Amino acid sequence: MPPLPLLRLPQLILREVFKSFSIIEKIKLSLCSKKTSQINISRSHSQKVILVLDILKQNIRVLSENNKDIFEIFTYPDSGIGQNSNISRGVQIFSKNHQEGFLSVTRNVLKMFQCKVTTNVSCHNCDLYQPMVSILLDPHVEFKKLTISLKRSEDELLFNQISNKFELVEDLELSSILKPDFIPVFNSWPQKIGIINSAWFTLDHLLACTCTTIKLGKSHLGNKDLEVILRKWKTGGFPNLEYLHIDRDYISNNKTTIWRLNQLELGGKVIQTNDGRKKATINTGNGRIEVYITPVE
Repeated sequence: MPPLPLLRLPQLILREVFKSFSIIEKIKLSLCSKKTSQINISRSHSQKVILVLDILKQNIRVLSENNKDIFEIFTYPDSGIGQNSNISRGVQIFSKNHQEGFLSVTRNVLKMFQCKVTTNVSCHNCDLYQPMVSILLDPHVEFKKLTISLKRSEDELLFNQISNKFELVEDLELSSILKPDFIPVFNSWPQKIGIINSAWFTLDHLLACTCTTIKLGKSHLGNKDLEVILRKWKTGGFPNLEYLHIDRDYISNNKTTIWRLNQLELGGKVIQTNDGRKKATINTGNGRIEVYITPVE
């Protein structure tokens, strides 16, 4: 059969053709040329995918929501040699500028699919991360998981900018804060939050948090703080909360109690909200406290 003049098809027919393509077929076609990258695909008919961006290695992975389609895109400068010559479910892209190639492919995939992005943001090499800022701050980009390492003064501005769109983040992880005088400000909250070193995360932060899952490592919250938190929950506070984990390895004084119960007595205790609609099961051990919240059947 003669070759199909794909780009000459009317937009309506071309859209129907694209609907029959798999995720991998769409990506490969879009990477063939500038013309194919500009083909207009209606996002209402595009698949939902997770876009995993390894900014440091300039590597892109595309996963379907059920993880069935895993496709990798490796970007290299024109002068470079591909390091993955045997890849079976992916392609290698060569461009004049390594960063521009990575950014161009990322934008193209975001345009084609209903994407949620997973990436790690750190300014330890700002030359690599700076070109990605426009994508990170795009109000239409949603995140499956966003990991942020706060290590330098330059990170403060970036964090404050990104925090305006935390409601578009499913899972946020703050991996480190090495600048002691920087206290992050949350202009919005993600669905889930995990903070590896949460000594700076105060009771006021927690009382304002609207997340479904809260995990705090190395917390400085004491038993009196936990009593305030649980009392607020009993009276209808934290309506979204499903799981709370506070690791208090830095707490040296464990003699204080919660509701006159020591840590051993508190473990396994079940409490309910005042309206009787929810219950919380409390587990304790090794300085930590876990609270599992479920509806009362």
